[in-house]
Amino acid sequence: MSPKPPERLAFETIPTEVGDALIVTDQTGVLRAFNWVEYQPAMRRALQAHYGDIPMAAGGVPAQVRQAFEAYFAGELRALEDLPWATGGTAFQRTVWAALRTIPAGETMSYAGLAARIGKPTAMRAVGLANGRNPISVMLPCHRVIGAAGDLTGYGGGLARKRWLLRHEGAAFKDAA
Repeated sequence: MSPKPPERLAFETIPTEVGDALIVTDQTGVLRAFNWVEYQPAMRRALQAHYGDIPMAAGGVPAQVRQAFEAYFAGELRALEDLPWATGGTAFQRTVWAALRTIPAGETMSYAGLAARIGKPTAMRAVGLANGRNPISVMLPCHRVIGAAGDLTGYGGGLARKRWLLRHEGAAFKDAA
């Protein structure tokens, strides 16, 4: 996980059970972003904020990256574990995003639990904000962070997707829907 800016970015769209998604990698094949197609403008703004004006073109995402996401959505929940990734963002955000990777598929954690995990037990609000700015959705599993009482809380891709992802992974949560 390095904050070094990429030289160029490539993106590809893949279909999933919960809508089309965008995968973004850099010139070395390192994953830089994953989001849902309808959030592409916001994703581009975030990438620009992290890295400046970096050329981004369709195509060129390595097959192993695309195949890992396809395998995850097909039920191979550990398929994303070995993908190389890097993000921009602040040091605090990168710490939160790295901590997200420690929440295994099928498990959830509260914002307070995530704050405690990074050694900042009173920083729940800051952890929530960093969680919401996660550039690599699904792989940095922000969807696994739920309310303290086990209820679903916000998710940038919408609660229906969060619900689907958690069910897909076999996680327990309170579902009001």
